[in-house]
Amino acid sequence: MAATAKPGIRLLSEPVLGDDTVQSLLISLLRGLAAIQVAAAHLRAEFFPGLRTMADPPLVYQGLAFFTGFAHQAVVLFFLISGWLVGGILLGKMGRPQALPAYAIDRLTRLWTVLVPTFSLMLLFGMFSGELVPDTIDYSRSNNYSALSFLGNLVGLQTVTMAQFGGNYPLWSLANETWYYLMFPLLLVLVTGSTPARRAFAMLSLLAIALALPYAITLYFLIWLLGAVFSRVRVDCGNGARWAMLALFAVVSVYFRLTGLNDDMTPASFVQDLVYSIVFLLFLSSMHMKANPASRPLARLRAAAKFFAEFSFTLYVLHVPLIRVMQHLGRQFWGGYRLSPANWIDYGIYCALLAAILMLSYGAYRLFEAHTPKVRRWLKDLLLSPARVPAPVKR
Repeated sequence: MAATAKPGIRLLSEPVLGDDTVQSLLISLLRGLAAIQVAAAHLRAEFFPGLRTMADPPLVYQGLAFFTGFAHQAVVLFFLISGWLVGGILLGKMGRPQALPAYAIDRLTRLWTVLVPTFSLMLLFGMFSGELVPDTIDYSRSNNYSALSFLGNLVGLQTVTMAQFGGNYPLWSLANETWYYLMFPLLLVLVTGSTPARRAFAMLSLLAIALALPYAITLYFLIWLLGAVFSRVRVDCGNGARWAMLALFAVVSVYFRLTGLNDDMTPASFVQDLVYSIVFLLFLSSMHMKANPASRPLARLRAAAKFFAEFSFTLYVLHVPLIRVMQHLGRQFWGGYRLSPANWIDYGIYCALLAAILMLSYGAYRLFEAHTPKVRRWLKDLLLSPARVPAPVKR
């Protein structure tokens, strides 16, 4: 930021998404940390007893429960960053040739290059653990491993008309994401459509979707939209104000972690998540300055942030199936898998299991998600005209 910039808030004609900004570094860092937070929270919940069920939990376990208890806030960050990256970039591409077809290919490949192989692995894991018998794979909506559930979860029907595939409960948030990917371009057509017929079609489609979806999914579209809107907001301020906003964000995060509703995203939790979102986005909008290219610590941080951000999506959708396999192996070889908060060795086991989840998720990323750009290019060459198409969203 220029030293002479006057303090204030202004709108940008284009989002600032260069890899050389502190803003970009923070987005990558938070994507990776949020996915690790969710995996760590679910691993603790599945292997350790619940903190509220213990009369006198050890102090170290209270600390573990506290620091792995921000999964709710982490998912809110996923929605905000998704809106910032996906929605913010589409804002700048509307009206260009083939913008919407290219956007559709980007979104579908983003989801399916991870979900299709993950669901296939879940079928193998289910047969390995005995939870799934091949003869039970049918088209029943009540069967979480059915072909209908497989297909329905690919198009965001989990929590809408069916349960999450294979009991992989984090998939609930992907239903939100899938519908937001559809609702946002419809909203843009409603506002910028070139003909009354297009605007009317967009309005009726949005109304039909809003009425068909659970109310909470529609309501939290406003959180996702905030991310898209703030991608065009620049907050000019000094370093003191930035530190103050960061401190406020930390205080708000801890306050809602301790006193808020941190289980599901419901209308009751919306106000707290809205406050949390605005505080975070104001801070992020102030971090538009260029990162010092000569700083080695920043270079190392950027490399680490990029590494974990790249496989954050795979980690998010694969960690629960991996936890189920670990639980099965524990029952088979040790007679159980529960860990004790009173045993120091069990904390080491927990850390080792989390490290294994990260490594296996990275391996799955290299096998599948890392090839998303190639799949996108192939589909665009196949389905779109030779005219120049918009660059894909790197997310």
